[in-house]
Amino acid sequence: MFSKLKQFRDLRSQAKTMQSALAQETVTEEKNGVKIVLNGNMEIIELKLSDSLSKEAQENTVKSCFNDALKRAQRIMAKKLQDMGGLPGMN
Repeated sequence: MFSKLKQFRDLRSQAKTMQSALAQETVTEEKNGVKIVLNGNMEIIELKLSDSLSKEAQENTVKSCFNDALKRAQRIMAKKLQDMGGLPGMN
């Protein structure tokens, strides 16, 4: 039983280490003057809009930028996670 608790603590520690490393990554996507920067926790850390676009065009561009940035961030995080040894116990 105690060995299971130790394994759980070790896994938790490794997960926190991986989360910290992944949080340092950023992804930038820019289209038509709209710019979105995401961190490794999939949070928007920077958003710039374009005054030259209509409201509808700006909304569409923000959605497109965000979706593309999210996909790129997910691929980068998966690759980085794989390079770090993957999820312990999930191989």
